[in-house]
Amino acid sequence: MNKVYPDAASALAGIVQDGQTIAVGGFGLCGIPEALIGALRDSGVTGLTAISNNAGVDGFGLGQLLTTRQIKKMIASYVGENKEFARQYLAGELELEFTPQGTLAEKLRAGGAGIPAFFTKTGVGTIVADGKEIRAFDGEQYVMEHSLVADVSLVKAYMADRAGNLVYRKTARNFNPNVAMAGKITIVEVEKLVEIGEIDPDDVHTPSIFVHRIVVNATPEKRIEQRTVRTD
Repeated sequence: MNKVYPDAASALAGIVQDGQTIAVGGFGLCGIPEALIGALRDSGVTGLTAISNNAGVDGFGLGQLLTTRQIKKMIASYVGENKEFARQYLAGELELEFTPQGTLAEKLRAGGAGIPAFFTKTGVGTIVADGKEIRAFDGEQYVMEHSLVADVSLVKAYMADRAGNLVYRKTARNFNPNVAMAGKITIVEVEKLVEIGEIDPDDVHTPSIFVHRIVVNATPEKRIEQRTVRTD
């Protein structure tokens, strides 16, 4: 089965539809699938529920899809770098399911592992736990969180072989392995494509079983959210 597509638009073709739940890897702007996000914007699909740690920044990353009003709901743990995200939410134009960062990561990991729900202490006694089951284990209170499974996952990896075995690079790994697991269909953007057998099995971060389509973007922009330099 050929998993490699010539460009991001063709990798999304026949897959993305209105009203889907889309999980997107990355942390801020680090490790985001830039080309796939741009192609998703250009596809014109609407009514999306986006699962991501945050929504990029204004005009870049998932922020582009907020500008075009293609996202109706965000499931995220952070808003701070995106003014349009905050504006839409405060104006009642965007649904938001705030989720603690570690809980969000586990919701995706568990969804990919076939675990429908789990218990965590995070959020007990706060609005995070409102309406959720609370159960005691060894004298401590835990809240039940439902796992997340996306219709489509968009992932950024550094390298893939043609079978879809993935290697991430340093902090760009972040949410990407969990997002890759959680998608019913997982589409991956990579900087480097190699032949099957060129990646040592011990170096594989995400095995090919989770990957359905691959597109190469050898020169991503890799924009920095807040560039800080010394002045002395």
